[in-house]
Amino acid sequence: MATRKSRFILALTALVLATPAAAQNQKGIMAELIGTIETAEQKIVGLAEAIPADKYNWRPGEGVRSVGEVVLHVAADNYLLAAVGGSPAPDATGIKGDDYMTAVTYEKKPMSRDETIAAVKASFAHLKKAMTDVPDSRLSEPVTMFGQQASMQFLWVLTTTHLHEHLGQLIAYARTNDVVPPWSRGNGN
Repeated sequence: MATRKSRFILALTALVLATPAAAQNQKGIMAELIGTIETAEQKIVGLAEAIPADKYNWRPGEGVRSVGEVVLHVAADNYLLAAVGGSPAPDATGIKGDDYMTAVTYEKKPMSRDETIAAVKASFAHLKKAMTDVPDSRLSEPVTMFGQQASMQFLWVLTTTHLHEHLGQLIAYARTNDVVPPWSRGNGN
């Protein structure tokens, strides 16, 4: 027979499990995703700034993006994914949320290292503003992404994982070129 204390714990557990996640987390998922993106931004920008200009054309093999192309790809997709979510990219980028090839064209723009760094910084500002404008209550809304239907929540989770994928890529590129990630310096590298 269950004791009074065990019944209370069981009832409390059932209540917690029945409470929507948004109510359990007062910050909300969008705030958490934006926080995760800010961490990725600090690291991606930190690597972009730490890798010397003469390494921006380095690539690990034929047909693979160079350092500079990875950073510009991040910028392009930050604009593209924000546009899919309803925040059009600045006209100067030429990126349209319903046309992936516009992002590919942007990625191929010749830019210096400093221009590439400025572009990725501006793209993160645009992305974070776009995400800030989406309350958790809109996460179930449909969006069309790459010709398929998805939810707004899926879009922002994909955006976050995409950034971390390319953060890992840039870490490998940096390490291969004897560049220690700024946040690892002094920690045994």
